[in-house]
Amino acid sequence: MTMTNGVVLIHGAWHDHHTWDSVVPLLEAEGCVAKAIDLPGAGASAPRPASFNTRPLDPAAFGTEPSPNAGMTQDERTAAAIEAVREVNAKTGGKAVVLGHSLGGLTVSPVVEAISDEVSAAVYLTAFMLPPGMVAGQMIQHELMAEALVPTLFMADPEQVGALRMDTASSDPAYMARAKEAFYADLTDAQFETALDHLHPDEPAQVAGVPSNVSTERFGCVARHYIQCIEDRAITLAGQQEMIRLMDDAMGNQTTVHRLKTSHSPFHSQPAALASLISKIAGG
Repeated sequence: MTMTNGVVLIHGAWHDHHTWDSVVPLLEAEGCVAKAIDLPGAGASAPRPASFNTRPLDPAAFGTEPSPNAGMTQDERTAAAIEAVREVNAKTGGKAVVLGHSLGGLTVSPVVEAISDEVSAAVYLTAFMLPPGMVAGQMIQHELMAEALVPTLFMADPEQVGALRMDTASSDPAYMARAKEAFYADLTDAQFETALDHLHPDEPAQVAGVPSNVSTERFGCVARHYIQCIEDRAITLAGQQEMIRLMDDAMGNQTTVHRLKTSHSPFHSQPAALASLISKIAGG
């Protein structure tokens, strides 16, 4: 099959490009050029607080040490993703799909706004899809997100340390059980352990305070898809539905909605179903 369709895959908070390891080969088999990126401030080179590397963990030190990742900006992430879109488009001669998972949605939106004529579709996989002027922090604190488990995993005040900080190497069974329930409830324990290997503890907090810059004239003219994960405990289904409603109202058109019966991470639990859906959106 001739490779003519392109997809740029953007991971969520605390994750990296390994998020998509089970999905990329399936997309390529369907004729898609798929590029999974590490956002600036993520991946193996993501700076970690010194206290994270000291075990047993000192909760007081970990809870107060300023994050070495705090300076990472959304603009840097947007620029990196635009570069990836243009790299994929150069290979395909077409327009890429830009897909973001979870907090990765905060990068999808400004990318599509900036280069709307170079993108065929914006796809949000149980992701933050925010209407104009809204910040992720507002959605995180929304009453419809009250049952989300992720804030219960934070081990420092984001305003104090400059990061959304988790102990991704915790030896506390109760804490890790809560993390599994939040992100990976439908994974085996072995899959969970593999996923943990690719997490970093500090997600830059400032990106959650950047207002969405989408407009009807640019972003609103690009096909928009939302993949709901109906058993998600990180971004509740009600929260997902509210973001769709708010964006549709703001843009004056409708998001195409898809559903997967999964927890927060279908790229691990149902990669074939997810890849098939992405391929269809990309026109593969």
